[in-house]
Amino acid sequence: MEKTLKIVVVGSSNTDMIVNVPKIPVAGETVLGGTFRRAAGGKGANQAVAAARAGGNVTFIARVGNDSFGEEAITGFAIDHIQTQYVFQDEKAPSGIAEIFVSESGENCIAVAPGANALLNSDDVLKAKSEIASADVLVAQLEIPLEAVATAISIASQNRTKVILNPAPACELPDELLSQVSILTPNETEAEFLTGITITDLKSAEQASEVLRQKGVQMVIITLGSKGVYVSTSEFGGLIPGYEVDAVDTTAAGDVFNGALAVGIAGRMMLNEAVQFAQAAAALSVTQKGAQPSCPTRKEILGFISQQHH
Repeated sequence: MEKTLKIVVVGSSNTDMIVNVPKIPVAGETVLGGTFRRAAGGKGANQAVAAARAGGNVTFIARVGNDSFGEEAITGFAIDHIQTQYVFQDEKAPSGIAEIFVSESGENCIAVAPGANALLNSDDVLKAKSEIASADVLVAQLEIPLEAVATAISIASQNRTKVILNPAPACELPDELLSQVSILTPNETEAEFLTGITITDLKSAEQASEVLRQKGVQMVIITLGSKGVYVSTSEFGGLIPGYEVDAVDTTAAGDVFNGALAVGIAGRMMLNEAVQFAQAAAALSVTQKGAQPSCPTRKEILGFISQQHH
């Protein structure tokens, strides 16, 4: 850990309003008996916090509202030692929020009001140009305008900063953007959206990865939930199995995976080691409730890995 492991995350910040319910209501139905809590969320913020706790030196680029949720978010990032000088407070738009229902069986259903997230733009990102240029890894997802993501990725690729793009929520991505991505981390649904190939087994995961690598992505990591991840590079293609844990809440598992993966890559871990580090972080996260509250520390991740390998 002598290196600084410098990571820049560009993305969304939301406040999650979570209702645990016996079952997810269908249209027109009211389900009683739920419990309510609030937690810091948003894919970008989750990834930033996950990376910071996993040992990264993180700068976050985002937009929040000039409201109590925005203030709380910035305070929270500071507690995790995340650099917040590029977390802009918007004068007009409110902070983003997500309404999340979680059923007893662990399924979730989410509605998001993006608020200020939808106004993050290229100018905001350009203010952090030197941070991105000097970082080891840039992490981005798609809960903010694509123009902001594209600007960040372009700066990173011009300066040989590795780019991890988590293409969630799924949207059309131009080949020019994909060709600048070092590591693309879709889940099965997102991989199908980007390639048109339904992923049912390892063969279809391999086919989808090939399509994405032909577009110029250097490495494709398709997350397959509890089965593990399918990794495809020019040298390697195969499943790296995950860890068995009792899942309580899978809300931010993918975000934790991406944040921890960034730390592994920034720390120049071997690929399989970086992936296992990220999988261990994600496995630990699903054993806790909430998005950011469930992000494990570096010490917890390494402890979990050494337990699993004894």
